[in-house]
Amino acid sequence: MISVHDSAIVDEGARIGSDTRIWHWVHVCSGAQIGERCSLGQNVFVGNRVVIGDDVKIQNNVSIYDNVTLEDGVFCGPSMVFTNVYNPRAYVERKTQYRDTLVRTGATLGANSTIICGVTIGTFAFIAAGAVVRSDVPDFALMVGVPARQVGWMSAFGERLPLPVSGNGQAECPHTGEHYVLEDSSVRREKQT
Repeated sequence: MISVHDSAIVDEGARIGSDTRIWHWVHVCSGAQIGERCSLGQNVFVGNRVVIGDDVKIQNNVSIYDNVTLEDGVFCGPSMVFTNVYNPRAYVERKTQYRDTLVRTGATLGANSTIICGVTIGTFAFIAAGAVVRSDVPDFALMVGVPARQVGWMSAFGERLPLPVSGNGQAECPHTGEHYVLEDSSVRREKQT
């Protein structure tokens, strides 16, 4: 069952998965695809050419514009920002120049962060509040600042891993005990046996 608040507008043709909740003053455009068990907070906008996976949480005041794809389990913090044109001008029509933005499974985009169009945010990456991302982000990376820079690594659970930013090493998630390996400046989660 889908829950849509009376004040929300869901245009005909939008595809919305079961158990998704759409709250106050949301607008979902007709071409949008939204998965199951998602939550769209107050004042969210979802464009026509947007794909949202399952179990995605979009907090208040987030606009997801055309050419943005959110895979399963993405968290969009309050008032975070996506763009879809790199060099906008009011006097210049650039709708054919939208750049694709991909946010991979389990990533967190902190409150008031900004994602400049044309980037890929890696699986379980963590973008800190207020950070401005303008280039691709590796899986499990912890990004902070303006412009965003990598300062560490995060587990899938959302705990900081005691690993250097680059090089090699191994660590366990302080909460789950899952094992992570850093090799050649990228992190992977070891499969449980």
